[in-house]
Amino acid sequence: MDLAQATAWIQEFLNSVGAAVFVPIIMIVMGLIVRMKIKDAISAGILLGVAFSGMSMLINYMSGLVQPVGEAMLERLGIDLPIMDGGWTTMAAIAWSWPFAILVFPLLIGINVIMLVANKTETFNADLWNVWGKIFTAIGVVGITGSVPLAFLIAAIQIVFELKTADLFKDEINELTGIPGVTCTHKMIFLSAIFYPIDKLLRKIPALNTKADAAALKEKVGIFAENHVLGFIIGVLFGLLGGYDVPATLTLGVQAAMCLTLFPVISKYFMEALSPISEAVSDYMHKKFADRELVVGLDWPFMGGSNEIWLTVIYAIPITVLFSFILPGNGILPFAGIVNIAVAVPAYLVTRGNLPRMLILATIGVPIFLYVGTVFAPFVSDLAHSTGAVDLAEGALISCSSIDGPVQTYSFATFLDFMNGNFLPLGVLVIWLAGYFYTYHDLKKEAAARKEAAAAQLEE
Repeated sequence: MDLAQATAWIQEFLNSVGAAVFVPIIMIVMGLIVRMKIKDAISAGILLGVAFSGMSMLINYMSGLVQPVGEAMLERLGIDLPIMDGGWTTMAAIAWSWPFAILVFPLLIGINVIMLVANKTETFNADLWNVWGKIFTAIGVVGITGSVPLAFLIAAIQIVFELKTADLFKDEINELTGIPGVTCTHKMIFLSAIFYPIDKLLRKIPALNTKADAAALKEKVGIFAENHVLGFIIGVLFGLLGGYDVPATLTLGVQAAMCLTLFPVISKYFMEALSPISEAVSDYMHKKFADRELVVGLDWPFMGGSNEIWLTVIYAIPITVLFSFILPGNGILPFAGIVNIAVAVPAYLVTRGNLPRMLILATIGVPIFLYVGTVFAPFVSDLAHSTGAVDLAEGALISCSSIDGPVQTYSFATFLDFMNGNFLPLGVLVIWLAGYFYTYHDLKKEAAARKEAAAAQLEE
């Protein structure tokens, strides 16, 4: 079996089983390695699969509700945009069409192990499902430079950044989710490098620097912040915006209420499944790596119980439609990627769930996603045509309106284009790096202050 055949087999396997099977398998194996009882490891793994499946079903259901609404709003505005939105699945399919894609698996695992042994990370990345994000970056590098070794070098750098970013936010994630021993290694949190400095400025506004998560909102407005009531109100508003008739609007209200009611319920299964595994990993790693608290890196859905994330996602839908119409230079028609988790999760982390600031950051972030999707369209479309990974008509353009970590993805994949005289991606990379290191330094400083305060309390 050559590389192309192996890559095709892995792509077919991952597409057929999905994260709901692949990630639990990885977690069961991990549980057995760290000496969990077989029955406990299998039970936790299956429950994790249930949680992933439940979250995926709800997201797909919600997407099925809001995509027609977004399309109706676009039709009512008379928008005609030439670039189709294929969502993240388009990007993943193209990534897996690269003949060397399979080699990114050992690259990811090898770098992670080396960094763990060298004490350069506290995260064991179990999110092998999203390896395609590194593959996509590598393909961009090859497209510009023609160099496969250079592509693997840039992909390796991205892997290092993912691990370090996961380390950076592990305390915030633990505090926000209540799930011990886990963090997020998905590249969508790279947008925090842009959001965090902006959020620091927003915190200087007194009205925006008060506790304002969904729970605080509930205390202020009572029943109108209950998940089912709020979901119903949002669904009705969407029905009105989409020009639905009364029965369809009310039905959409009930369906949206169901989604917001069940998201926190599903998230509890993540906690129930991950807690025993993370504790076993922590105990095992503590024996192997004395005086170190290691965490498991996962995809974002274990944070899906946050009402703030879903309220921001829902808010971003009409904002995305509006911006797609008014932004000069935008050419992408939001559709498959209109449920934009990648704008909400980094906003959630940097604001620690402050809903008003999350909505402001989402408003700032949506144009970034649209512009990056527009810029990537020729590149993505050429790959789709040349590889046959996506069935695309001749001359048609396709991209994604919610590319994960858009600033990092664009700059990492294309900054070497400065050799061809295009310095814009390099400038964007400099901005992202400046934001990243500012965020990293600031959060490290906060973490050190928390440790000092905790040590002082123990002494007392």
